[in-house]
Amino acid sequence: MTQRPARVEIVPGTTTEIWGYDGTFPGPTFETGRGQGFTLRVRNELPVPTSTHLHGGVTPASSDGYPTDLVVPSGLHFHPATGAHAHHGAMTVAPSQWTLHPGVRDYTYPLDQRAATLWYHDHRMDFTGPQVWRGLAGLLLVRDGEEERLPLPHGERDVPLLICDRAFEEDGAFRYPSADPTLLGAPGVTDAYMEGVEGDVVLVNGAPWPELEVSATRYRLRLVNASNARRYRLRLAPGGPLVQIGSDAGLLGRPREHSSITISPAERFDVIVDFSAYPVGSTVTLENALGDGATRAVMRFRIARKARDDSAIPARLARAEPLTRPAGMVTRTFDFRRTDADGAAAWTINGAPFRPGVPLAEPRLGGVEMWRFVSDFHHPVHLHLAHFQVVARNGRPPAATDAGWKDTVDVRPYEVVDVLARFTGHRGRYMMHCHNLEHEDMAMMADFEVV
Repeated sequence: MTQRPARVEIVPGTTTEIWGYDGTFPGPTFETGRGQGFTLRVRNELPVPTSTHLHGGVTPASSDGYPTDLVVPSGLHFHPATGAHAHHGAMTVAPSQWTLHPGVRDYTYPLDQRAATLWYHDHRMDFTGPQVWRGLAGLLLVRDGEEERLPLPHGERDVPLLICDRAFEEDGAFRYPSADPTLLGAPGVTDAYMEGVEGDVVLVNGAPWPELEVSATRYRLRLVNASNARRYRLRLAPGGPLVQIGSDAGLLGRPREHSSITISPAERFDVIVDFSAYPVGSTVTLENALGDGATRAVMRFRIARKARDDSAIPARLARAEPLTRPAGMVTRTFDFRRTDADGAAAWTINGAPFRPGVPLAEPRLGGVEMWRFVSDFHHPVHLHLAHFQVVARNGRPPAATDAGWKDTVDVRPYEVVDVLARFTGHRGRYMMHCHNLEHEDMAMMADFEVV
């Protein structure tokens, strides 16, 4: 897969330069079976270094897309910065923490994990936000026998929807407030955007406010929030249920019905919509109740015809596997907040900006730990490698939409969220971070080492 610039029509009548995987935005959608791993050779023909992270993947540390493990395009004389991280707090990154691959590198993905909707995106140190904004994101679907035995909608009625927002200049170019638009100098965004960058155009699979023609049958919609910072509260208009069958890391034990679903950056929700509940010829809008004006509508479905439907929503979906708290379980607290670090405002974890090579935790392979996330703002917290179950919010039961195995959780302002995390698959260095990409670029990341 080649990362390269391309010009595409996104806003009608204009062209936009994207940075795409194989020159497309989103990148190619991969499909594979559980345990049918593969090696992905990524060639970088962009004008900047990159690092590719398979989000939700149980991946060896060497292929996880660590932010200082970079593919440098041929001909670029790149010298990693060792001073201030994202110009918010002085912090040195030792030269030993950087790994540079000239032009191309291989990523190994064993994918010995449950069926799930995963996605991949750029993860370069200090520049994840602008590089994802320019197009470096795509989907990967893992399937398994447990899922295939269920009578869920399939084929053309199994529809991945990668949702993101973008802003555009009058000529169609992406608009992003980088401190240095070349993405080779000063990292970060102008101060007015420290809370995160949002756009005024909602894209679904790279198209603005698209319409999908559907039959009056059940459809499986794999909802992926690939926005840098925007949260959505998705619902159907003129109304109707969203029946959740899966979360970030796979199917739920049983379906759950919601009137709306709040989805923060990097979260995924797998839902069934039954379009037979609406008259043929009518339209149904997937809308964002947190948006206004142009960000209210997400996409529209046009019910075009009646059709035979052999799908169903079974009462039991996957083997329920609630985690239990082992005796002597380790509990760790991680405080996500904006602090004054070394005389400058920064987004930090436990009061410190990101320090590559300095782990905040050393969980054991195969172990289960309670991790407590505390916040001062909306922080979608993502763990690499580890999947987890949400067990409490502010000491009370989790939300209905917290069900299932997850890798990202929406931690709301001044909230305490407890999760039971299981560390399986591989030893090595991994990360946790806020998946508001501007917060991530401004040092809201931390290492942990699976031992």
